[in-house]
Amino acid sequence: MLLPLPLAGAYDYLVPEGLEVEPGSVVTVPLGQRELFGVVWDLLPDDGRAASDGGGGKVLPLERLRPVIGTCPVPPLTAVARRFLAWVSDYTLAAPGAVLRMALSSPSALEPPRPVTLYRRAERPLPSELRLTPARRRVLEEMAESPARPLAEIAAAAAVGTSVVKGLEKAGVVEAVSVLREARFAAPDPERSGPALSDSQSAAAAALRQTIAADAFSVTLLDGVTGSGKTEVYFEALAAALATGRQALVLLPEIALSAQWLERFEARFGVAPALWHSDLTSAQRRATWRAVAYGNAPVVVGARSALFLPFPDLGLIVVDEEHESAFKQEDGVPYHARDMAVVRAQLGGIPAILASATPSLETLNNVKAGRYAELSLPERHGGARLPEISLVDLRSDKPPRLETPGGGQAWLSTALRAAIAETLDAGEQVLLFLNRRGYAPLTLCRACGHRLQCPNCTAWLVEHRLAGRLQCHHCGFSGRLPRNCPECGSEGSLVACGPGVERLAEETRVLFPEARSGLMTSDTLTGPDAAADMVRAVQQHEIDLLIGTQIVAKGHHFPQLTLVGVVDADLGLFGGDLRAAERTYQLLHQVAGRAGRAERPGRVLLQTSEPEHPVMQALAGGGRDAFLAAESEARREAGLPPFGRLAAVILSSPDPGQVDAVAAALARSAPRQPGLTVLGPAPAPLAVLRGRHRRRFLVKASRGFRLQAALLPWIQAIKPPSNLRLQVDIDPYSFL
Repeated sequence: MLLPLPLAGAYDYLVPEGLEVEPGSVVTVPLGQRELFGVVWDLLPDDGRAASDGGGGKVLPLERLRPVIGTCPVPPLTAVARRFLAWVSDYTLAAPGAVLRMALSSPSALEPPRPVTLYRRAERPLPSELRLTPARRRVLEEMAESPARPLAEIAAAAAVGTSVVKGLEKAGVVEAVSVLREARFAAPDPERSGPALSDSQSAAAAALRQTIAADAFSVTLLDGVTGSGKTEVYFEALAAALATGRQALVLLPEIALSAQWLERFEARFGVAPALWHSDLTSAQRRATWRAVAYGNAPVVVGARSALFLPFPDLGLIVVDEEHESAFKQEDGVPYHARDMAVVRAQLGGIPAILASATPSLETLNNVKAGRYAELSLPERHGGARLPEISLVDLRSDKPPRLETPGGGQAWLSTALRAAIAETLDAGEQVLLFLNRRGYAPLTLCRACGHRLQCPNCTAWLVEHRLAGRLQCHHCGFSGRLPRNCPECGSEGSLVACGPGVERLAEETRVLFPEARSGLMTSDTLTGPDAAADMVRAVQQHEIDLLIGTQIVAKGHHFPQLTLVGVVDADLGLFGGDLRAAERTYQLLHQVAGRAGRAERPGRVLLQTSEPEHPVMQALAGGGRDAFLAAESEARREAGLPPFGRLAAVILSSPDPGQVDAVAAALARSAPRQPGLTVLGPAPAPLAVLRGRHRRRFLVKASRGFRLQAALLPWIQAIKPPSNLRLQVDIDPYSFL
């Protein structure tokens, strides 16, 4: 029995006589004084021998094993699902129960469904004394020969209030029935015609349909420039999978911000898909989880956690924007959803599609090695042209100060100001991109130089002037900006340093007071509805000048947006991240792709202090493949992913002495094998996070090295104190 707890292994329980279970059955079992959900992992013969109490603990005689309490009214997890959970556990070195918890992420879905009250026409003649008003007649006509339906649905169809239906129930003409009804999502229509495809799109779609017809594992990279219609192409693969009667999963990096994608899906298939993301209510998560488990959700569109839903018959996985770092989970069980999606497809013997305009080096390396197929869409759809990208050298075109009393600091160069004015005068839209939330990333005292830092983290507090708060973007700490410097007590000496998007908006209001502006950040868009409203406002040209962070790069299509200005193109280029250049190229390429997506040509201005940098030269010269080849060769020479392997071992504790002592003990017992290098321990770049002191090892190995086999005995030999956490991150993406 596997329990959704971070335990070392499974527990053994007795199956009471008369209780039917099978591998994969979800059951309730006792654990101490609690009752927990668990999954039957295997059935052992009752031969009278002793059994383990779980997790490699002491051995108990069979008569001392506790019995299973009962089964949950949900289908068993399939053999493929169980193999997938075990594979993720083995690969990530996470406890099997911690991985299972991701699959049982909606505990209320495991409980019996709640009865639903429906209404139907009673099988009796109308009472002679019943007065038939027009409203009552409409209700009775609507309910004639109709199955039982919810009260609100009947009232809406008859254009009456619910009280009319309830009145007919009181008169005995309508009766209420209580039923158990599983949630069901409307089936998309795979035969519904979509938009006309170009020749290159049609060829790619035909190739993807062939992978569905082959009914076997395959991975295909759909590599298309921004605006090339990749979504419409893989919709054809979705249609082919649906025509076979199987389920499909589409993973998006920011599902809560994908209003346009959902509109395109509904236009293509006639209905909305099932959604899975963190902004769903508990009731929505329960309904979706059960619908997936019963096969009543033909298409699921979700964030990375949707990969762990209990699909009984999954036939296709699509990972859109496969390069996105949002697919990497850092907390809990660290995993990369793109890579795990490929594993899930392989275990299930089904095709996977990875789509991107800027594929990751990992994916391109797999294509080059012949492990993945590749389909290319080199041109924008409908005759639209790729935007012209120019570099603005901030060393020679320094932003002039604002013409305001006192002369405020500015961040827009003369060239970018002129381009914005020209675009707005033409009645077109502008996007200004700065990947920095809030008003300013740092607040310091000009009297003593003190910097306002988070009390829980080694991070500066970010000023959010719209909210009137200082915030830590790592732990969530929030407080008001003090009047006096907390270090020297000087009044009025605290000043904002550096620009955030709020400060940029302030500058544009001074320079372009007539322009209607909008902010598009994770702070200002508090959920899917707010994101959809913002996208709609830009589409309908209710906004002239859009200012945003990286969420504006997530595939949005704004036909009248013709100018993109990147305020600080160098942001993110430097630091300890081995993927810094690759990520910066991907992000800026995606942002640039928002310009000129319709008949109007687009242009992009990148403000940079490093115009000679290979990333800037690749963006301006359109040399994507040459840049990626050079980046790939540099990684190969350094033995870094995808040509080598990395793992991080992170220790954290509220007590710095304790974490240092355990780190020293780990260092003394570090594995020493050919092809393996253990670096550290060293304080993590965020040496304190959420009040916990952090020390980090970085383990480097050759490509074919069995990294997990070397790490597991090393970390298991240490028995850390209860308040110290040890986390292993295989294939780390963050180096904070």
